[in-house]
Amino acid sequence: MTAATLTPTAAAKGDTPIPLRAHLRHTGALIRRNLLWIRQDPESMFDAILFPVIFTLLFVYVFGGSIGQSLGGGQERYVQYVVPGLMAMMGMNMAQGVGTGFNQDFNSGVMDRFRSLPIGRGSVLFAKIAVELMRMLFATVVLMIVGVLVGFHITNWPGLLASVGLSALFGSALMWVFLTLGVVMKSAQSVQAMGFLVLMPLQFGSSIFAPTRSMPGWLQNFTDYNPLSALADAARGLMVGGPVAHGLWVTLAWSAGLTAVMAPVAIHKFRTKS
Repeated sequence: MTAATLTPTAAAKGDTPIPLRAHLRHTGALIRRNLLWIRQDPESMFDAILFPVIFTLLFVYVFGGSIGQSLGGGQERYVQYVVPGLMAMMGMNMAQGVGTGFNQDFNSGVMDRFRSLPIGRGSVLFAKIAVELMRMLFATVVLMIVGVLVGFHITNWPGLLASVGLSALFGSALMWVFLTLGVVMKSAQSVQAMGFLVLMPLQFGSSIFAPTRSMPGWLQNFTDYNPLSALADAARGLMVGGPVAHGLWVTLAWSAGLTAVMAPVAIHKFRTKS
């Protein structure tokens, strides 16, 4: 009786190894739980719908004429430039959302319930990332629809699919950073504020919205090491033509490095959070 009583507790604490098949089953169940939650709360999809619409219309119609001229064209030329760049932002903005949502689950007691169950600790985090990637893909579809409506021409479908995959890869790596913040920060507002302080310089100090050649030298040096510039340049090259190799390898290196460093940290912090 005593052994039967203690076994689930030991498993819940992570002392008992859980087979890979069980991990996959737990992850699938948690993905289903998160999708059902989205169905009950459709307002949680507003960011995935409105973000690509607002940013596309804002930058195309406010900055498209002037920046397009610097690119050797007009608004139509700028559409071809900015839409691949905005795709690079999809994973980053969804990553910030996963951190705030994870923190809210902790503060509401949901994570305490999960950690009391005999399930793999990584399953909870992998399920969160899987659902956010689905939301990111949905946001990307919205972005491409709006982009086509404002004049974007899809001429390379394999390149488009490769760009989506590359953005998803980098976004999933960045999600580990925000999952860690979701565990260690005290409130969802703190996670959001930290994300804003980190992501705003990365977004606007990159080649997402405008070419970097007109920037000051010190800022150009920053953009050279900015992973969002590499991702935007790679997506642009894949979708509309241009250099791909450098941006591709830099993005892959950043994605691998972030995942290798932050995934173990996130899982450890989730295990040990009191």
